[in-house]
Amino acid sequence: MASTATTPSPIGQLADAEKTRSLRSVLRVVILFLIAAAAVSSRLFSVIRFESIIHEFDPWFNFRATKYLVANGFYKFWDWFDDRTWHPLGRVTGGTLYPGLMVTSGAIYHALRALTIPVDIRNVCVLLAPAFSGLTAYSAYLLTSEMTTSPSAGLLAAAFMGITPGYISRSVAGSYDNEAIAIFLLVFTFYLWIKALKLGSMLYGALCALSYGYMVASWGGYAFITCLLPLHAFVLICMGRYSTRLYVSYTTWYALGTLASMQIPFVGFLPVRTSEHMPALGIFGFLQLLAFLDYVRSVVPSRQFQSFLLLSAFSVFSIGLLGLVIATTAGVIAPWSGRFYSLWDTGYAKIHIPIIASVSEHQPTAWPAFFFDLNFLIWLFPAGVYLCFQTLADEHVFIVVYALFGSYFAGVMVRLMLTLTPVVCVAAAITVSSLLDGYLVAKSPDPVDVAAVEEGAEHKKPAKGGLKSTSRPVVGIYSFLSKSVVTGCVVIYLVMFVAHCTWVTSNAYSSPSVVLASKMPDGSQHIIDDYREAYQWLRQNTDKDAKIMSWWDYGYQIGGMADRPTLVDNNTWNNTHIATVGKAMSSREEVSYPIMKAHEVDYVLVVFGGLLGYSGDDINKFLWMVRIAEGIWPDEVKEREFFTQRGEYRVDDEATDTMKNSLMYKMSYHNYQALFPPGQAQDRVRGSRLPDKSPTLNTLEEAYTSENWIIRIYKVKDYDNVGRDHGAVASFEQGHKKKKATKRKGPRVLRLD
Repeated sequence: MASTATTPSPIGQLADAEKTRSLRSVLRVVILFLIAAAAVSSRLFSVIRFESIIHEFDPWFNFRATKYLVANGFYKFWDWFDDRTWHPLGRVTGGTLYPGLMVTSGAIYHALRALTIPVDIRNVCVLLAPAFSGLTAYSAYLLTSEMTTSPSAGLLAAAFMGITPGYISRSVAGSYDNEAIAIFLLVFTFYLWIKALKLGSMLYGALCALSYGYMVASWGGYAFITCLLPLHAFVLICMGRYSTRLYVSYTTWYALGTLASMQIPFVGFLPVRTSEHMPALGIFGFLQLLAFLDYVRSVVPSRQFQSFLLLSAFSVFSIGLLGLVIATTAGVIAPWSGRFYSLWDTGYAKIHIPIIASVSEHQPTAWPAFFFDLNFLIWLFPAGVYLCFQTLADEHVFIVVYALFGSYFAGVMVRLMLTLTPVVCVAAAITVSSLLDGYLVAKSPDPVDVAAVEEGAEHKKPAKGGLKSTSRPVVGIYSFLSKSVVTGCVVIYLVMFVAHCTWVTSNAYSSPSVVLASKMPDGSQHIIDDYREAYQWLRQNTDKDAKIMSWWDYGYQIGGMADRPTLVDNNTWNNTHIATVGKAMSSREEVSYPIMKAHEVDYVLVVFGGLLGYSGDDINKFLWMVRIAEGIWPDEVKEREFFTQRGEYRVDDEATDTMKNSLMYKMSYHNYQALFPPGQAQDRVRGSRLPDKSPTLNTLEEAYTSENWIIRIYKVKDYDNVGRDHGAVASFEQGHKKKKATKRKGPRVLRLD
């Protein structure tokens, strides 16, 4: 019998297709889990090399606040007045912070405890950022999947987002800062916005508003979303793409999102009273006008409608602009803040608000930083934006607007590299997926058809052996060699990218600032633990209420590790109080001593790196102290007096008398020359030979110096122990004693001075 070929039935084909689809879905889920695992593991170098410890400066306050929340409950945390910071002012902590980070950690901690998992709150805080990095990678997958139909683009975006140093820099284990959860919320909010816009869905608009409200509760960078979404809507309107979908999605987001953001005490009525939020409000009102005009057009004849449109648009614009000017002039709407002005004018902060310019992460971004943090993604990024122009649907317009907006702000402020990284990962993933799909999926054309086209013949398939071109070899992008070369190059680039990200994460972003590490001549690692040693000394050897004066950089660490009251810290809400500390540090002892006694200072802490070569010390930061103090007391503190006649900032014999007599100089170099042979004292940071004689302190006495001389702590002397040769100090002492004697006479009277 002759055998007959059987063809699969339609039902069998459907079953096979469904099976293939299910297999791909399972494979996609597995890949996403592996990407999340890689994202988490790449952020654990700091825990493996050092220990489970909180990093940097701001995270120490966040950790302290989280411990207070867990110990005392949410309502006490909400009403918390911290009298151990900003002495003697204190701080209304519950109303001056973004509570999202602390509440998230507290919720996770209580959930794990409810599941009988014995976990310490410190470990929850240390590992929170790596855990959320996996969610950020998944959010990048969702956002990219809305931009293209390629299944590989989303997975590539998730992989890029998971290991890119531009995001890892603020999300390693121990980096317990607001960005730990804020970048996830940023990307997820953008995904929900695109979803709501594509579907015109009020549900997704409401979810976008909730995610935005969570973002507002977590990070001050929520203003990026507040300005980007209105800008996207405005660009769509200018392109003639107003639609009901845009109206529903934006109106739902703005109404619910604004109400949600106003529930945060630190934000309050800012969404309707500050210039930073006015673009969102303006677009909201503009969309209401467009919706009304769209209704009028349906019931009014076209010729009359054109006149009505021009008249109403001009009237509404004029009234809105006039109302904004009047409200701003009257103080109802606050003008742009200094931080926002510094985004448009990079020299503004240095001139008008030096405390903003003194922060390293507020400096303009250098070109190498883009390649260091983004590697080869930075040149794939423009190609991805170009590919978005090829289709330019509403969601692609968002990527273009985001790319331009994010690139500018990342260029003027180092910290905003965080907001640029997500769109770079999305655009680069679109580029790589388009390249691979174009080469790997493209099929070679039928040689017979090619020959027919070349000869101008009709599109017919000739009989067997009819054309010589059937034997023509396949060349160009369809050849196996071409596909292999392109695919191999892309794979090599990806491997190099992974190696770069791993190296940067391991060497640049995984070292806690409170624990320093150096290499010994034999290659072994040497741990420098001066910070924690000094803070532990303060905790064990000083009174619980001993007031510590230091520059504001170290306030959070002193409060978190030493548990001692401080004069200023990293919140920087009171410029005058910080300037007071700057004045005390930059003045002579007879000026500094009354300031310290008036603020009940018991100890003064300075950071000095001259012995070890640690460049992040207070002498290198000293000019910012001078500039901030000069902004308040220009007649008493003058920056030019700290420079030589040649305009040099020196600490050696050629240093000015103002520099040598300042309290900061004396505290840094006190008894330092005794470590060297006569005439050989060297400052290894500034590369300067120091004077033979050490500065003499009359109002302070050395209490503690760490092993490597990085931290130096001085005790403020009592009045009876201060040298009598300081006239101003003696006068202040006599006045203080006279005031005390006056208080002892007569009946007790409540004094308000």
